[in-house]
Amino acid sequence: MTAARRPLRVTIWNEYVHELREESVKRIYPEGMHRPIADGIRRELGGDVTVRVATLDEPEHGLTEAALAQTDVLTWWGHAAHERVDDAVVERVHARVLDGMGIVVLHSGHYSKIFKRLMGTSCSLRWRQDPGGEREVIWTVNPAHPIAAGVPQPIVIPHQEMYGEFFDIPAPDELVFISSFEGGEVFRSGCCYYRGAGRVFYFAPADQEFPAYHQPEVQRVIANAVAWCGGAVSSNNESVKSSGNAPRDWYLTAKVT
Repeated sequence: MTAARRPLRVTIWNEYVHELREESVKRIYPEGMHRPIADGIRRELGGDVTVRVATLDEPEHGLTEAALAQTDVLTWWGHAAHERVDDAVVERVHARVLDGMGIVVLHSGHYSKIFKRLMGTSCSLRWRQDPGGEREVIWTVNPAHPIAAGVPQPIVIPHQEMYGEFFDIPAPDELVFISSFEGGEVFRSGCCYYRGAGRVFYFAPADQEFPAYHQPEVQRVIANAVAWCGGAVSSNNESVKSSGNAPRDWYLTAKVT
């Protein structure tokens, strides 16, 4: 018999700027975009998770050393204030991902400091924001992947901002979804990466002007991604053993933990 696993500790990070200053966004997400994201994760994963929310204007953006040490999976939504995110916090999050924390980067988070740091590329893409948006159809190209579990084929989002190729990211380690748009563009909209001991998932929906985070299918993908990212194990590496001068036979006295 194996011991019961403790619940995944999830931190939902939301810039939380548009919802406070733009009435059109406030009408769609009156309690912030983090609310439906959190609701979906709790509904889909139930007692397997605990959820907290952090936002840009909190001290250290709510991502202190202590908070990140208590986070197994971080979700990230940002857009209007990428440059306001402190570089020291970005480095802190990056280090935690390499050490085993999962991260789910959403929509315009593709241009966040942390995603660009993890990808090592510009993460630029084509985009179009027509009045009323346009239909996005999300096609599952890897139906056996855990992130695709229980997800309809395809997911249809009636109104959305267009994201199109070329998307300047490294080739995904695993590609789960591609999207097609009314205007004819396609986009790699569900991409998995492994970075150090951590797992990264980028999911393209949803823009702040449209209610896609209220869609149960979109919420299901995010919850699945949280569960997948949370499957990464913490690193057993100690910095003292991975850098600096190594005396002869150092490993013979190393303690197994």
